[in-house]
Amino acid sequence: MGDNIIEVKDLVKRYGKDVLAVNGISFDVKEGEVFGFLGPNGAGKSTTISMITTLLTPTSGTILLDGMNVVKEANKVRKAIGLVPQFLTADDELSGRENMQLHADLYGVPRKIAKERIDELLKIVKLEDAAERRVDTYSGGMRKRLELAEGLINRPRILFLDEPTLGLDIQTREIIWEYVKKVRKESNMTVFLTTHYLEEADSLCDRIAIIDEGQIKVIGTPHELKESLGGDVINATIEDEEDHSADIQKMDGAAGVTKDGSRYRIKTKDGDRTMTSVLSESTSKGWKLRSISLQVPSMNEVFLEYTGKALRDEEGGPKMDKRTQAVQARRRQ
Repeated sequence: MGDNIIEVKDLVKRYGKDVLAVNGISFDVKEGEVFGFLGPNGAGKSTTISMITTLLTPTSGTILLDGMNVVKEANKVRKAIGLVPQFLTADDELSGRENMQLHADLYGVPRKIAKERIDELLKIVKLEDAAERRVDTYSGGMRKRLELAEGLINRPRILFLDEPTLGLDIQTREIIWEYVKKVRKESNMTVFLTTHYLEEADSLCDRIAIIDEGQIKVIGTPHELKESLGGDVINATIEDEEDHSADIQKMDGAAGVTKDGSRYRIKTKDGDRTMTSVLSESTSKGWKLRSISLQVPSMNEVFLEYTGKALRDEEGGPKMDKRTQAVQARRRQ
């Protein structure tokens, strides 16, 4: 990975007086890396990506993309990027090939070059046999693959993927990501993605920024983020009126204890040893231990550590706009 290709400093986006969607965030993205924004719906992910890709004007702060000021040099910026939005945007009444050609025209790709790229991309995303069909006959996965191909028609230096696999089955997700990894490897393309899928962020991203309520909580590689937890985590439910936090904190290996109702979350450098101590203490002192489990560091635990809440896949998706709802309704008929 090379020098910074995206630099964001003190970025703010307000809607009216009451809604602060992005609250003074700063970060950078290195050339050639896969950089991920991980967070739930409403965290500020899409708003941030929309500002970087010139679709929204920041309230304040600066964004530099490959040395260009995103606000002052928007037209130049657009030529350097590709964008795959989270909602369906392809024209239903056009074929897959026609949608691709329209996209190429918008980017100013010469017709002869566009034809070669369209053939190549449709084959790679496995849509060559459906290229002449109208898009309203495509499945959700086929449409996503088409829009990925559209985002790559201008050979962008940076590809922005906003919840690219939202709602797709595992097989389709793998097809999309295999191609993204292939293109990234061959062209050193930078990929900036937003996601609420923990496993996706963990396995694909070189670095991850956890964002919640418009603020970045932490940035690091998946390994660094997991290591920051300081070891394993034990979750125990003890249904006593008494608070046992102080006793647990004294146990072998315990590095920190937090309590939420009857649930105890115990950080430990040696999960097996600390769990044995909790079980032994519960038996000897008559604690009402209802459940106990050991978890090795995971992105879910990282998210919980830095935001105070869990991130569930089914909670992360945005509400579909009316057009997307109508498309999905037609497919179910």
